Amino acid sequence: MEGRQLKRVRGSTRVRSAVLWEVLRGVLVRIAPGGGPSAVVDVGGGTGGFAVPLAELGHRVTVVDASPDALAALERRAAEAGVRVRAVQGDAADLPDLLGPGAADLVLCHSVLEYVDDPAAAMAALAQAVRPGGAVSLLTSGKIAAVLHRAIAGHFDDAARLLADPAGRWGEGDRMPRRFTRESLSELAAGAGLRVAELHGVRIFADLVPGGTLDADAASADALIALESAAAGHPVLRDLATQLHLVADKPGP
Repeated sequence: MEGRQLKRVRGSTRVRSAVLWEVLRGVLVRIAPGGGPSAVVDVGGGTGGFAVPLAELGHRVTVVDASPDALAALERRAAEAGVRVRAVQGDAADLPDLLGPGAADLVLCHSVLEYVDDPAAAMAALAQAVRPGGAVSLLTSGKIAAVLHRAIAGHFDDAARLLADPAGRWGEGDRMPRRFTRESLSELAAGAGLRVAELHGVRIFADLVPGGTLDADAASADALIALESAAAGHPVLRDLATQLHLVADKPGP
């Protein structure tokens, strides 16, 4: 199973996604009901970048997304891969009504909380959708990394504003509605009754390395993946990641 997934992520995006897939594989093994396939709900899963590979591994996958065009593309992608993925139109806050409580063993919510109107309400809905003993995977933009990247680009005033802004924005021209820190993301999960199990940094170094270097040299890409994996859980380096990945468990009965 692992070999098939690694094959799936190799290519131009493998450096940026390798750590995330490594963590998700471990979570799925840990929470698997009876050692079998899991029921996975991907909120905001769009065209199936995670959903289709997970379905190829035998999991029962549902994508909930507000865009009918994205869901149509998802269905085409799943059909081409020869797997079935259920497509449901809706938002994160609608999960309990759309799927019912405790419908999933694992809920993915990747690059969604930055954009919702009420992150706490969305988080509560995610917690309701997962069964006791299951887990929620959260992937969000990191505030500290954004400060670093604006400073490296020479936008020092923007970096200072971003650092001071509770929402992690550098100004009106910032297209990201909000960014998170390790503390703010952990508090959001805890507020919904979830227990923080793992917290990793994704793309600590990858966004600081010219893409052409990795495309031209497979050995460099492999070395960077190894470095990203080693640094992902480092208590200092993970805060510098472009994205923060938090796995939160729902306590059992």
